[in-house]
Amino acid sequence: MQSKAKTVVEYLDSLPLDRRAAVSAVRKVILDHLPKGYAECMQYGMISYVVPHSLYPAGYHCDPSQPLALAMLGSPKSHMAIYLMTVYGDPKTEQWFRKIYAASGKKLNMGKSCVRFKKLEDLPLDVIGQAIARVPVKEYVARIEKFLADHAVKKKQKKKK
Repeated sequence: MQSKAKTVVEYLDSLPLDRRAAVSAVRKVILDHLPKGYAECMQYGMISYVVPHSLYPAGYHCDPSQPLALAMLGSPKSHMAIYLMTVYGDPKTEQWFRKIYAASGKKLNMGKSCVRFKKLEDLPLDVIGQAIARVPVKEYVARIEKFLADHAVKKKQKKKK
């Protein structure tokens, strides 16, 4: 179930104490490593770290009314999760992330962008910090723009066939 919280504080206050402590610790790591220009907000019922519309007016291509997300942090029913869009969207970054995560000695439970964890101790916070710090706003926007342009070309080519 998605949270209806309108603010990060409201969201954190709604969590059970153990999850609040874990999510707050991950949030602190993210905020400590977040490159200049990104902003923290609530998005899709989770804490989100975004490129604000003031820096990227186009927003998220699937819903331009939403800012472009770099990462999200949430506490669904059965686990907690951090969603790392740069890991999902860039094969080189994904390869780097999987390698450095494995080197931490922690077991990676990951979908496309979602790193799931049950306890804070399951998550290598230094790796999360490095993943967040890795992509400045301008570079992230350039990656997204390239992805969208490449996707448009592929779509056009497919229509011609």
